[in-house]
Amino acid sequence: MKFSLIVAVVVLALAQGSFAEELPSLERLSQYFEEIKNKMTQELTEIIQSQDLTNHAQNIQTHLEPLAAKFQEQLKTVATNMEDQIKPMAAGIGSQIQPMIQDFQAQIEPLLRRLADQAKAVTN
Repeated sequence: MKFSLIVAVVVLALAQGSFAEELPSLERLSQYFEEIKNKMTQELTEIIQSQDLTNHAQNIQTHLEPLAAKFQEQLKTVATNMEDQIKPMAAGIGSQIQPMIQDFQAQIEPLLRRLADQAKAVTN
């Protein structure tokens, strides 16, 4: 029993010693994270104070406005070119379809007259 008590005391002493060694490392780690947090906070504050975000946004806008104007001009040019190409095609298709429409109309008109005549005959 005395031997087991001695072993228990030795184990407790060793455990206490290892906890004592870990404590400074945990404190150092905690201090390290605290320093990182403080440094990040300080740097972000400096960035926000040193750069006026509104001016930065206005600078970006002034750079983008000429590009937007150029892009709009190019789109107008492309739209005009496409319109110039499509108009003759549409006119050509219209001139090809017009005789077909007239022929179809010429075929339907006699049918409609016959139907109208038959409807008159039925109603009389």
